[in-house]
Amino acid sequence: MRIPTRFKGINRVTKRLATGRVVTYWYAWKGGPSLRGEPGTPEFLASYNEAVAQKVRPPAGGLLAVMQAYQASEDFLQLADSTRRSYVALIKRIEVKFGTFPLAALSDRRTRGEFLAWRDTIAAKSGRRQADYAWAVLARILSWGLNRGLVVTNPCEKGGRVYRGSRADKVWTADDEAAFLKSAPAHLHLPLLLALWTGQRQGDLLRLAWTQYDGKVIRLRQSKTGRRVVVPVGAPLKVALDAVGGKQGPILVNSDGAGWTSDGFRASWRKACASAGIVGVTYNDLRGTAVTRLALADCSEAEIATITGHSLRDVRSILDAHYLHRDPALAESAIRKLEKGTKTPN
Repeated sequence: MRIPTRFKGINRVTKRLATGRVVTYWYAWKGGPSLRGEPGTPEFLASYNEAVAQKVRPPAGGLLAVMQAYQASEDFLQLADSTRRSYVALIKRIEVKFGTFPLAALSDRRTRGEFLAWRDTIAAKSGRRQADYAWAVLARILSWGLNRGLVVTNPCEKGGRVYRGSRADKVWTADDEAAFLKSAPAHLHLPLLLALWTGQRQGDLLRLAWTQYDGKVIRLRQSKTGRRVVVPVGAPLKVALDAVGGKQGPILVNSDGAGWTSDGFRASWRKACASAGIVGVTYNDLRGTAVTRLALADCSEAEIATITGHSLRDVRSILDAHYLHRDPALAESAIRKLEKGTKTPN
Protein backbone atom coordinates (compact mmCIF):
# COMPACT_ATOMS: atom_id res chain seq x y z
CA MET A 1 0.00 0.00 0.00
CA ARG A 2 1.42 3.32 -1.03
CA ILE A 3 1.60 6.09 1.54
CA PRO A 4 0.50 9.59 0.47
CA THR A 5 3.55 11.81 -0.08
CA ARG A 6 2.29 14.40 2.41
CA PHE A 7 2.97 11.90 5.23
CA LYS A 8 6.65 12.11 6.19
CA GLY A 9 8.50 9.63 8.36
CA ILE A 10 5.77 6.97 8.41
CA ASN A 11 7.10 3.64 9.68
CA ARG A 12 5.40 0.40 8.57
CA VAL A 13 5.80 -2.88 10.44
CA THR A 14 4.39 -6.10 8.99
CA LYS A 15 3.83 -9.14 11.20
CA ARG A 16 2.41 -12.62 10.75
CA LEU A 17 -0.02 -13.60 13.47
CA ALA A 18 -0.27 -17.07 14.99
CA THR A 19 -3.29 -17.69 12.80
CA GLY A 20 -1.15 -17.14 9.72
CA ARG A 21 -2.76 -13.82 8.93
CA VAL A 22 -0.41 -11.01 7.91
CA VAL A 23 -1.15 -7.57 9.42
CA THR A 24 0.48 -4.20 9.02
CA TYR A 25 0.99 -1.68 11.84
CA TRP A 26 1.61 1.97 11.12
CA TYR A 27 3.69 4.34 13.27
CA ALA A 28 4.16 8.09 12.93
CA TRP A 29 7.92 7.52 12.72
CA LYS A 30 10.38 4.87 13.82
CA GLY A 31 9.82 4.46 17.54
CA GLY A 32 6.87 6.86 17.39
CA PRO A 33 3.23 6.38 18.42
CA SER A 34 1.01 3.95 16.54
CA LEU A 35 -1.53 5.33 14.06
CA ARG A 36 -5.19 4.43 13.80
CA GLY A 37 -6.91 3.27 10.66
CA GLU A 38 -5.47 2.84 7.19
CA PRO A 39 -3.43 5.39 5.19
CA GLY A 40 -5.70 7.80 3.39
CA THR A 41 -8.59 7.53 5.84
CA PRO A 42 -9.69 10.49 8.00
CA GLU A 43 -8.91 8.47 11.14
CA PHE A 44 -5.35 7.85 9.94
CA LEU A 45 -4.85 11.50 9.03
CA ALA A 46 -6.15 12.71 12.43
CA SER A 47 -3.90 10.36 14.42
CA TYR A 48 -0.88 11.35 12.29
CA ASN A 49 -1.52 15.06 12.89
CA GLU A 50 -1.91 14.44 16.63
CA ALA A 51 1.43 12.62 16.77
CA VAL A 52 3.23 15.36 14.87
CA ALA A 53 1.73 18.08 17.09
CA GLN A 54 2.93 16.31 20.24
CA LYS A 55 6.41 15.63 18.96
CA VAL A 56 9.08 18.00 20.26
CA ARG A 57 12.14 18.18 18.08
CA PRO A 58 15.45 19.13 19.68
CA PRO A 59 16.47 22.51 18.27
CA ALA A 60 19.38 22.73 15.90
CA GLY A 61 22.28 25.05 16.60
CA GLY A 62 23.53 23.72 19.91
CA LEU A 63 22.87 25.21 23.33
CA LEU A 64 22.30 28.66 21.81
CA ALA A 65 18.99 27.49 20.34
CA VAL A 66 17.76 26.34 23.75
CA MET A 67 18.69 29.66 25.34
CA GLN A 68 16.87 31.54 22.61
CA ALA A 69 13.80 29.34 23.01
CA TYR A 70 13.83 29.93 26.76
CA GLN A 71 13.92 33.71 26.30
CA ALA A 72 10.84 33.47 24.08
CA SER A 73 8.96 31.31 26.59
CA GLU A 74 6.29 32.37 29.04
CA ASP A 75 8.51 31.15 31.90
CA PHE A 76 11.00 33.88 31.04
CA LEU A 77 8.54 36.60 30.06
CA GLN A 78 6.63 36.37 33.35
CA LEU A 79 9.74 37.24 35.36
CA ALA A 80 10.08 40.73 36.78
CA ASP A 81 11.69 43.29 34.46
CA SER A 82 14.78 43.61 36.63
CA THR A 83 15.18 39.82 36.77
CA ARG A 84 14.91 39.51 33.01
CA ARG A 85 17.57 42.17 32.52
CA SER A 86 19.90 40.34 34.88
CA TYR A 87 19.23 37.05 33.13
CA VAL A 88 19.90 38.50 29.68
CA ALA A 89 23.29 39.83 30.77
CA LEU A 90 24.26 36.41 32.09
CA ILE A 91 22.80 34.55 29.11
CA LYS A 92 25.01 36.64 26.83
CA ARG A 93 27.96 35.55 28.91
CA ILE A 94 26.90 31.91 28.60
CA GLU A 95 26.47 32.28 24.84
CA VAL A 96 30.05 33.44 24.42
CA LYS A 97 31.36 30.30 26.11
CA PHE A 98 28.78 27.63 25.27
CA GLY A 99 26.60 28.95 22.45
CA THR A 100 27.82 26.29 20.01
CA PHE A 101 28.01 23.54 22.62
CA PRO A 102 26.39 20.42 21.06
CA LEU A 103 23.26 19.24 22.83
CA ALA A 104 24.30 15.61 22.46
CA ALA A 105 27.37 16.32 24.61
CA LEU A 106 25.25 17.29 27.62
CA SER A 107 24.96 13.61 28.56
CA ASP A 108 28.74 13.20 28.56
CA ARG A 109 29.97 12.89 32.17
CA ARG A 110 32.81 15.33 31.43
CA THR A 111 30.37 18.12 30.62
CA ARG A 112 29.56 18.86 34.26
CA GLY A 113 33.26 19.29 34.98
CA GLU A 114 33.59 21.68 32.07
CA PHE A 115 30.67 23.77 33.32
CA LEU A 116 32.10 23.82 36.86
CA ALA A 117 35.46 24.98 35.54
CA TRP A 118 33.66 27.82 33.76
CA ARG A 119 31.97 28.79 37.02
CA ASP A 120 35.34 28.81 38.78
CA THR A 121 36.67 31.18 36.12
CA ILE A 122 33.79 33.59 36.69
CA ALA A 123 34.35 33.40 40.45
CA ALA A 124 37.99 34.41 39.97
CA LYS A 125 37.17 37.28 37.60
CA SER A 126 33.80 38.59 38.80
CA GLY A 127 33.31 37.21 42.29
CA ARG A 128 31.69 34.15 43.81
CA ARG A 129 28.17 35.56 43.98
CA GLN A 130 28.24 36.37 40.26
CA ALA A 131 29.52 32.86 39.55
CA ASP A 132 26.66 31.31 41.50
CA TYR A 133 24.15 33.51 39.71
CA ALA A 134 25.50 32.53 36.28
CA TRP A 135 25.40 28.86 37.24
CA ALA A 136 21.80 29.21 38.50
CA VAL A 137 20.69 30.82 35.23
CA LEU A 138 22.32 28.08 33.13
CA ALA A 139 20.79 25.41 35.39
CA ARG A 140 17.34 26.99 35.05
CA ILE A 141 17.57 27.11 31.26
CA LEU A 142 18.64 23.47 31.08
CA SER A 143 15.87 22.47 33.50
CA TRP A 144 13.36 24.30 31.31
CA GLY A 145 14.74 22.56 28.23
CA LEU A 146 14.67 19.17 29.94
CA ASN A 147 11.00 19.56 30.87
CA ARG A 148 10.19 20.29 27.23
CA GLY A 149 12.28 17.53 25.72
CA LEU A 150 14.82 19.91 24.17
CA VAL A 151 17.73 18.40 26.11
CA VAL A 152 18.19 14.93 27.55
CA THR A 153 19.80 15.89 30.85
CA ASN A 154 20.72 18.82 33.08
CA PRO A 155 24.40 18.57 34.10
CA CYS A 156 24.05 21.72 36.25
CA GLU A 157 21.53 20.17 38.62
CA LYS A 158 22.54 20.32 42.30
CA GLY A 159 25.79 22.12 41.63
CA GLY A 160 26.03 23.70 45.06
CA ARG A 161 27.36 27.20 45.64
CA VAL A 162 30.71 28.89 45.60
CA TYR A 163 29.64 31.88 47.69
CA ARG A 164 29.16 31.10 51.38
CA GLY A 165 28.49 34.55 52.73
CA SER A 166 25.37 35.64 54.61
CA ARG A 167 23.65 38.93 55.33
CA ALA A 168 22.10 37.65 58.55
CA ASP A 169 23.72 40.46 60.53
CA LYS A 170 23.22 43.15 57.88
CA VAL A 171 20.49 45.26 59.41
CA TRP A 172 19.96 48.94 59.79
CA THR A 173 20.44 50.18 63.34
CA ALA A 174 18.48 53.02 64.88
CA ASP A 175 21.62 55.15 64.56
CA ASP A 176 21.84 54.34 60.84
CA GLU A 177 18.24 55.40 60.38
CA ALA A 178 18.73 58.65 62.28
CA ALA A 179 21.92 59.47 60.38
CA PHE A 180 20.24 58.85 57.05
CA LEU A 181 17.18 60.98 57.84
CA LYS A 182 19.44 63.78 59.01
CA SER A 183 21.70 63.79 55.96
CA ALA A 184 19.71 62.44 53.00
CA PRO A 185 17.52 64.59 50.72
CA ALA A 186 13.87 64.80 51.74
CA HIS A 187 12.62 62.80 48.76
CA LEU A 188 14.60 59.79 50.03
CA HIS A 189 13.03 59.79 53.49
CA LEU A 190 9.78 58.16 52.38
CA PRO A 191 11.52 55.21 50.64
CA LEU A 192 13.29 54.47 53.94
CA LEU A 193 10.10 54.59 55.99
CA LEU A 194 8.13 52.52 53.49
CA ALA A 195 10.72 49.75 53.54
CA LEU A 196 11.00 49.71 57.33
CA TRP A 197 7.24 49.73 57.94
CA THR A 198 6.12 47.36 55.18
CA GLY A 199 9.03 44.94 54.74
CA GLN A 200 8.56 44.91 50.96
CA ARG A 201 11.11 44.64 48.18
CA GLN A 202 12.61 47.65 46.45
CA GLY A 203 11.01 46.91 43.07
CA ASP A 204 7.52 46.61 44.52
CA LEU A 205 7.88 49.83 46.49
CA LEU A 206 9.12 51.77 43.47
CA ARG A 207 6.02 50.62 41.56
CA LEU A 208 3.65 51.41 44.42
CA ALA A 209 0.90 53.87 43.38
CA TRP A 210 -1.26 56.20 45.45
CA THR A 211 -4.31 54.20 44.40
CA GLN A 212 -2.92 51.32 46.46
CA TYR A 213 -3.07 53.35 49.67
CA ASP A 214 -6.50 54.17 51.14
CA GLY A 215 -5.32 56.05 54.22
CA LYS A 216 -5.28 52.93 56.38
CA VAL A 217 -3.63 50.08 54.47
CA ILE A 218 -1.35 49.51 51.51
CA ARG A 219 -2.41 46.80 49.07
CA LEU A 220 0.03 45.31 46.60
CA ARG A 221 0.85 42.19 44.64
CA GLN A 222 4.45 41.12 44.99
CA SER A 223 6.10 40.86 41.59
CA LYS A 224 8.48 38.09 42.62
CA THR A 225 5.99 35.73 44.27
CA GLY A 226 2.63 36.93 42.95
CA ARG A 227 1.29 37.09 46.50
CA ARG A 228 -1.20 39.78 47.43
CA VAL A 229 -0.51 41.48 50.74
CA VAL A 230 -2.40 44.05 52.77
CA VAL A 231 -0.15 46.02 55.10
CA PRO A 232 -1.72 48.24 57.78
CA VAL A 233 0.09 51.57 57.81
CA GLY A 234 1.84 52.40 61.08
CA ALA A 235 1.56 55.89 62.56
CA PRO A 236 5.03 57.20 61.53
CA LEU A 237 4.53 56.02 57.96
CA LYS A 238 0.99 57.42 57.82
CA VAL A 239 2.23 60.84 58.88
CA ALA A 240 4.85 60.77 56.13
CA LEU A 241 2.40 59.58 53.47
CA ASP A 242 -0.32 62.05 54.39
CA ALA A 243 2.20 64.89 54.39
CA VAL A 244 2.92 64.17 50.72
CA GLY A 245 -0.75 63.67 49.97
CA GLY A 246 -0.55 62.37 46.41
CA LYS A 247 -3.69 61.24 44.65
CA GLN A 248 -2.31 59.60 41.51
CA GLY A 249 0.91 58.26 40.06
CA PRO A 250 3.73 56.57 41.98
CA ILE A 251 4.16 57.19 45.68
CA LEU A 252 7.95 57.32 45.48
CA VAL A 253 9.31 60.00 43.18
CA ASN A 254 12.70 61.57 42.55
CA SER A 255 13.70 65.19 43.06
CA ASP A 256 11.94 66.13 39.80
CA GLY A 257 8.68 64.59 40.94
CA ALA A 258 8.87 61.71 38.45
CA GLY A 259 8.78 58.00 39.18
CA TRP A 260 12.10 56.29 39.83
CA THR A 261 13.93 53.94 37.50
CA SER A 262 15.61 51.11 39.38
CA ASP A 263 19.08 52.22 38.27
CA GLY A 264 18.41 55.85 39.14
CA PHE A 265 17.13 54.96 42.58
CA ARG A 266 20.09 52.71 43.39
CA ALA A 267 22.56 55.41 42.35
CA SER A 268 20.85 58.09 44.43
CA TRP A 269 20.53 55.77 47.41
CA ARG A 270 24.21 54.82 47.36
CA LYS A 271 25.20 58.47 47.17
CA ALA A 272 22.93 59.38 50.11
CA CYS A 273 24.29 56.51 52.23
CA ALA A 274 27.87 57.54 51.51
CA SER A 275 27.07 61.12 52.50
CA ALA A 276 25.49 59.92 55.75
CA GLY A 277 28.47 57.69 56.55
CA ILE A 278 26.42 54.50 56.34
CA VAL A 279 28.42 51.49 55.15
CA GLY A 280 27.86 47.75 55.05
CA VAL A 281 24.09 47.85 54.51
CA THR A 282 21.94 48.34 51.42
CA TYR A 283 18.36 49.26 50.66
CA ASN A 284 17.55 45.57 50.28
CA ASP A 285 18.70 45.05 53.87
CA LEU A 286 15.79 47.19 55.03
CA ARG A 287 13.48 44.24 54.29
CA GLY A 288 15.46 42.11 56.70
CA THR A 289 15.58 44.97 59.19
CA ALA A 290 11.78 45.19 59.11
CA VAL A 291 11.51 41.48 59.86
CA THR A 292 14.01 41.81 62.69
CA ARG A 293 12.14 44.73 64.25
CA LEU A 294 8.85 42.85 64.03
CA ALA A 295 10.47 39.91 65.81
CA LEU A 296 11.90 42.19 68.50
CA ALA A 297 8.40 43.60 69.00
CA ASP A 298 7.22 40.06 69.86
CA CYS A 299 5.31 39.59 66.62
CA SER A 300 4.47 35.97 65.88
CA GLU A 301 5.69 34.20 62.78
CA ALA A 302 2.17 34.33 61.37
CA GLU A 303 1.98 38.10 61.93
CA ILE A 304 5.34 38.65 60.23
CA ALA A 305 4.35 36.47 57.27
CA THR A 306 1.11 38.40 56.82
CA ILE A 307 2.99 41.68 56.53
CA THR A 308 6.00 40.65 54.46
CA GLY A 309 4.21 38.21 52.18
CA HIS A 310 6.35 35.20 53.02
CA SER A 311 4.63 31.83 53.34
CA LEU A 312 4.00 30.83 56.92
CA ARG A 313 6.00 27.66 56.42
CA ASP A 314 9.10 29.63 55.44
CA VAL A 315 9.03 32.32 58.10
CA ARG A 316 10.96 30.40 60.73
CA SER A 317 13.74 29.30 58.39
CA ILE A 318 13.97 32.78 56.84
CA LEU A 319 14.29 34.44 60.20
CA ASP A 320 16.97 32.02 61.30
CA ALA A 321 19.00 31.71 58.12
CA HIS A 322 18.72 35.11 56.53
CA TYR A 323 17.04 37.93 58.35
CA LEU A 324 17.02 37.57 62.10
CA HIS A 325 19.91 39.64 63.32
CA ARG A 326 21.26 38.36 66.64
CA ASP A 327 20.52 41.66 68.30
CA PRO A 328 21.53 41.98 71.98
CA ALA A 329 18.02 43.24 72.62
CA LEU A 330 16.73 39.74 71.91
CA ALA A 331 18.90 38.27 74.64
CA GLU A 332 17.90 41.05 77.03
CA SER A 333 14.21 40.46 76.26
CA ALA A 334 14.61 36.70 76.76
CA ILE A 335 16.21 37.12 80.20
CA ARG A 336 13.51 39.57 81.32
CA LYS A 337 10.85 37.05 80.29
CA LEU A 338 12.71 34.30 82.13
CA GLU A 339 12.87 36.44 85.27
CA LYS A 340 9.17 37.16 85.05
CA GLY A 341 8.25 33.55 84.56
CA THR A 342 10.59 32.03 87.13
CA LYS A 343 9.71 31.90 90.83
CA THR A 344 12.85 32.62 92.82
CA PRO A 345 13.09 33.09 96.61
CA ASN A 346 13.81 36.59 97.89
